[in-house]
Amino acid sequence: MTTASLTSEVCRDGEEFGRLAEEWTDLCARCRTATPFQSHAWLHSWWTSYGVPGALRVFLIRDPADGRLVGAAPLMLRRGPLPALTPLGGAITDYCDVLLDDSRPETAGALAAALADAARTALIDLREVRPGAAAEQVYASWRGPRRRLDDSLCLELPAVPMDALIARMPSSGAQRTRAKLRKLDALGIEERIVAGDEVPTALERLLTLHRRQWEGRGVTPEHTTERFARHLTRAVATMVTSGQARVTEFLLGGEVVAADLTLLSPNLAGGYLYGADPGLRKRKVDVSTLLLRYGAREADAEGRTTLSLLRGSETYKNHWRPEIVGNRRLLLARRRTGLLLLLRATAAGARGWAAGQVRQREWARRLVEAARRRRVASAAAG
Repeated sequence: MTTASLTSEVCRDGEEFGRLAEEWTDLCARCRTATPFQSHAWLHSWWTSYGVPGALRVFLIRDPADGRLVGAAPLMLRRGPLPALTPLGGAITDYCDVLLDDSRPETAGALAAALADAARTALIDLREVRPGAAAEQVYASWRGPRRRLDDSLCLELPAVPMDALIARMPSSGAQRTRAKLRKLDALGIEERIVAGDEVPTALERLLTLHRRQWEGRGVTPEHTTERFARHLTRAVATMVTSGQARVTEFLLGGEVVAADLTLLSPNLAGGYLYGADPGLRKRKVDVSTLLLRYGAREADAEGRTTLSLLRGSETYKNHWRPEIVGNRRLLLARRRTGLLLLLRATAAGARGWAAGQVRQREWARRLVEAARRRRVASAAAG
């Protein structure tokens, strides 16, 4: 299809998608909103591990003058009663997006037109879209039925030195954090950035520590699967070489006691996965403080602006008073698929309400437990 001065095509073959690596990486560099989750290494590796044969739909926008790739939407077709085109990356990807060349503002309209043609038979369902993402330009260009819904919550901190992060906390929390840092310094835990050729072995250690750390405490089941391990090793080995990821090991007495995987873009560093020896808990080592101090220092030194804690509002993250940034879900349809949009939006709204009720009950439980601990502490002090 041709739209004004741009043309579009759809890649349906995994091997052909693999051959796009070089020009995909070049386009990522020209899209200021791209995160590491939009890298070719991450997406193609995900497809290799999780893709369904015959479902790949990667929309490509090119300049016909030189064939240069100026836009892309990495999607797959999910069949069923409510057929939909959804982003590659699935549930293990915190930010989904399309790619648009910043120097070609007409690309958003061309990509919207290409997706509109596909939307004759399937809903376009873009999950986990970060505010300001390129997909919002496509949404703004859409001429058919559309809906914007809330999706997952992400927590973000400014990429500043640890002292500045501590200054954001209440005085009692700041004092406890400084005490934790002094304990870390006294133990003498060392840091080691893993070189590219060591990444597979280091990730194996990280995943082992991750399983041990969460044993008996509700580990994310997918993180224990062989397909996740293969995807992570395949993707991260390439991403470390290109500067889109960093694997760091933390050693005590020469032994690896913790490991961290951080994904990197020019403005953002996101802590994706870590593992820690359960023995650190017995030694009263606060692993989140260890990792955050290191991550904040590196992000600040590298000139990044945002230190993302990614999806999830776990209690330990909220100690740092992060900013809550809500991802969005963008639903796009044609008139003939408008009913699919309505049904999907209604179902999503019902699930969101139910999840909100669960979150409210959990917060209430935590408040009651915190009050109980304060009463116990007060009685002991008296």
